[in-house]
Amino acid sequence: MRGTLGWLRARADNVAVALLAAMFLSFILQIFTRYVINHPLGWTLEACLTAWLWLVFWGAAFVLGDRDHVRFDVLYMAAGKRLRRGFALASALAILAGFTASLPDSIDYITFYSIKSSATLGIRLDIVFSVYALFAVAVIVRYALRAMDLLRGRVPEATEEEPRA
Repeated sequence: MRGTLGWLRARADNVAVALLAAMFLSFILQIFTRYVINHPLGWTLEACLTAWLWLVFWGAAFVLGDRDHVRFDVLYMAAGKRLRRGFALASALAILAGFTASLPDSIDYITFYSIKSSATLGIRLDIVFSVYALFAVAVIVRYALRAMDLLRGRVPEATEEEPRA
């Protein structure tokens, strides 16, 4: 199981690298066509924006770990272990409830966009925004597992680390 998860994480990293490369190449192409041959391309901006959107949500869902996300943990780090576990459980349940409650409407909104396409590339907007559904499902699974661990008495590593200087 650990080998499969490692392989999947590596493939998720590969997708993130490909998205970043596509964004970078589109950006460089836009600079070249605009300033060197004085004939800007309209689609490069849309390609950069779409790649950026996918990179942010894909990365947050599948590439970044708990330690990599921004956290406001001043009160959390000042509390004892038991209260920390309570804070972690309360936040996990709140995030789980919020994303679970919003998922059906989010998917409905994404599927509504199947009637529209992007301005220059002509990509259907439901495809463009479908990455949010992947992100939301990944967050739901991540925080459900986290809540189960906390209810069993296990404290995830990211909640017990010392604050970074």
